[in-house]
Amino acid sequence: MKHLFKPAAFRWIITILVLLVLIKLAWFAVEMKWLPASGVEHVEETGGKSLYYRVKLTPNEAPAPVKKAPAKTRKPAGSIKDITLLAIYNASDATVIVVEYKHKTKVLSKGDDINGFVLEGAGSNFATFSKNSKTYKVDLLKGKHNGKSVSTIQKSAAPSASFSSAKAEGEITDVGDRKIIDRALLEHYAKNMDDIYKNIGITEVKKGGDLKGFKITFVRKGSPFAKLGVKRGDVIKTINGQEINSYNAAFKMYKNIQNIENATLVIQRGKEEMELEYEIN
Repeated sequence: MKHLFKPAAFRWIITILVLLVLIKLAWFAVEMKWLPASGVEHVEETGGKSLYYRVKLTPNEAPAPVKKAPAKTRKPAGSIKDITLLAIYNASDATVIVVEYKHKTKVLSKGDDINGFVLEGAGSNFATFSKNSKTYKVDLLKGKHNGKSVSTIQKSAAPSASFSSAKAEGEITDVGDRKIIDRALLEHYAKNMDDIYKNIGITEVKKGGDLKGFKITFVRKGSPFAKLGVKRGDVIKTINGQEINSYNAAFKMYKNIQNIENATLVIQRGKEEMELEYEIN
């Protein structure tokens, strides 16, 4: 009988199989003692921190403090109570008033505004203003208050073309000892009072709270008032002997300006008192 396998070869096969079994058993022992129970990819949680980090994409600098814009404080709106009515001049062709605002006096004609209030008109003892479609009434200050004389003058005159629309005509001629004024020029300013304070500025002069006169603050160059000989800084004391120490006196003189033929103006210029003579023809 012929053998299929040689006895020596068979022994080598048995030896290899035994070695494989031993290696398997040894690997199993190592696996049970040191390797994880669920494979090499399993990591048992031990309560440690997670391996991730926050990343700051901006430069490593302290953030700039955020500045809050300061709250805007609204200025209180002007009040009609801030306006004091000192004097009224009413004519058929003109309405002019004198008011005090922030310790300063101002002459207003119809349509002028102060502190946002527009003068609409005036009665015998009040003036009306408008602002934001609302109408306000300011009563004339009664009597004397803090040295201010107040007045109201009504003038009846034939209507003129329009208030402050005509061009001033007439000349002022210097003849040496006096100046001759064309009556046409005088009549123009009698009917257009707002043209006066466009060419000459006047403010109060007080002493101890009492009104002592009116000071000229500016004279427009080339205007008829510049030709009268008055200058900036002059203080008007009297006109034809009448002290100009109140708005009442000033308006009375203005009211009768068309009826005078001669005028003597006394002014204080620096420390010197001067007389200016005028003839109206």
